[in-house]
Amino acid sequence: MGVTTSNRKRSEECMSVNHNHNPNHTIASQSSDCRRKRLKFSSESTRIVSASYAVVSRVSRYPDIKPPFVREVHAPCRPKKLDLARNLSSFADYIGGDIMGNFLVRNYEKAKRAALGEYRLVSQREKVVIDLDEESGGREVSDDSDVMEVIQVDDSEGKVDGLEAKAKVVEIGVQRRSTSSPDSALTNAIVNLEEHDLSSVRVYKKLLEGVQRRTDTIQSLNFQIELNEKRRDTFQLLRPKKELVEEVPFEPFVPLTDDEDHEVSRAFSSNRKKILVAHESSNIELSGEKIRCLLPGAWLNDEVINLYLELLKERERREPKKFLKCHFFNTFFYKKLISGRDGYDYKSVRRWTSQRKLGYNLFDCDKIFVPIHQEIHWCLAVINKKDAKFQYLDSLKGKDNRVLKVLARYFVDEVKDKTGKDIDVSTWEKEFVDDLPEQENGFDCGVFMIKYADFYSRGLGLCFDQEHMSYFRRRTAKEVLRLRAD
Repeated sequence: MGVTTSNRKRSEECMSVNHNHNPNHTIASQSSDCRRKRLKFSSESTRIVSASYAVVSRVSRYPDIKPPFVREVHAPCRPKKLDLARNLSSFADYIGGDIMGNFLVRNYEKAKRAALGEYRLVSQREKVVIDLDEESGGREVSDDSDVMEVIQVDDSEGKVDGLEAKAKVVEIGVQRRSTSSPDSALTNAIVNLEEHDLSSVRVYKKLLEGVQRRTDTIQSLNFQIELNEKRRDTFQLLRPKKELVEEVPFEPFVPLTDDEDHEVSRAFSSNRKKILVAHESSNIELSGEKIRCLLPGAWLNDEVINLYLELLKERERREPKKFLKCHFFNTFFYKKLISGRDGYDYKSVRRWTSQRKLGYNLFDCDKIFVPIHQEIHWCLAVINKKDAKFQYLDSLKGKDNRVLKVLARYFVDEVKDKTGKDIDVSTWEKEFVDDLPEQENGFDCGVFMIKYADFYSRGLGLCFDQEHMSYFRRRTAKEVLRLRAD
C-alpha cells in the first residue's frame, strides 16, 4: 500500500509554534509525527495503488496547514540600505511619534523646500528673448539680466532633428551673471545649491543679507567722510594764514675771519693821506681818510659808494648765472641828469651808456640802479625792466615822485637813442617800496642804500635790519680793500 508523506523541516514547525503553549495541541502534534514515521518505514512492504487515489485519500486525513503567526515587534528596526531621500518619508511614518526621528526628517524637508523655493523664484524671472539675426547690430546685452539667446537653425539640409530645427535656446541669465558684485556671486551660489548641499541655502542667504547691511554701512561712512572733509576745508579758510618766514641766506652774512678783521682794523688806523687801494677801470683811489667813513657813526662818501657799486658789477661779470644782469650808475649820474633848465638834460648823460664804454646795451639789463642823494640823505632808485616797475627805496620811508618821472623819461629817451624804437612805459608801475629795512639813526642811510643794491642784484629779498649795519660796514671795508665783492 503506497503512502504519501510530507517532509517538512524542523525549522518550519518551530516557526509555526503557537506561543499560547496549549498542551492538547502539543500532544496531538507528537502523535501525528509518530504515525508519519511508521508509514514511512513500512512503505516498502505495501503494495502500490493508484497515485491519484493515494493523494486524495491521504491528504484528506490531515488538517489544513495554517500560515505562520506574524510576530509583533516593539522595538525600532534598521531601515534597508536604499536611497535615503526615497525612504526617509516612510521611515518618518514608521517611527510615528518618535521625537528624534521626526526632528531630523523635518529639518531635511524644511531645508529642501526652502532651496527649491529659492530656485523656482530665480527660474521664474522674466526672460528676454533676442533674435540675434535682427538685433545683432551693435546692441549689447547686460550680463546681469536673465536672457535667453535664440539661435535660428536652418533645417533645409535635413541634418538635424525636428526638435533641433526649431531653435536652440541658451539661458544666459543666472549662469552668465556678473561676479563683480557680492550679490551676484551669492545668487550664483544659491542657484547651484541643488547640485550640492541644499541645506546650506540659509547660510548663503544670511551672507547676502550681511553684504547688503555692510553696503549700507559703507555708504553711510562715505557720506560722513565727505561731510568731515568739507568741514575741515571750511575751518582752514577761517583759520588765519601763517606768514611764511623767508629763510635767511648764509652768503651775505658770512662772518669775517680773524685775518680779515685785523686787516680792516689796520686800515681804519692807517695814515689819513696814504692811498690804501686804487681801482684802475673807474680811476677811484681810497686813502686812509676816505675809508674811515665806514667806521660806525660816519656818513658814507661818494668814493666808497661808487667803488662798491663797481665791485658789484664785476661780481656779476664773474658769475653771470648766479647774479642778475644789472647796471650801476655812480652817485653823479642823477645830479647830471637833472642839471638842465627844466630839471632834465638827457644830452648831458647820453654818452655815459655807449656800447663802446659799457660793453653791453643798457636796455638789455634786468635792473638799473641809480643812487639818489637828497642833500644829506641817500636813497636808491631802480629801473626794474624785469618786473616793469620804477622803484624808489628810502630807509626813512620817504617818497619822491619826481625821481621816478625823470627816470621814466630817461629810459624812453635812452632806448630811442640807442635802438631807434619807441617804447611805452605808461603802464609800468611806480612803486615806493614799503616792505624794506628801516634806518633807526641819522648816519646809516648810505650803508642801507648800497645793501639794497647788493641784495636786489642777488635776486634776494631785503632780509636784514639795523642791527646788521656794524657788520656790513666792516664787510664793505674788507671788500673794497681787496677790490672784490663777495
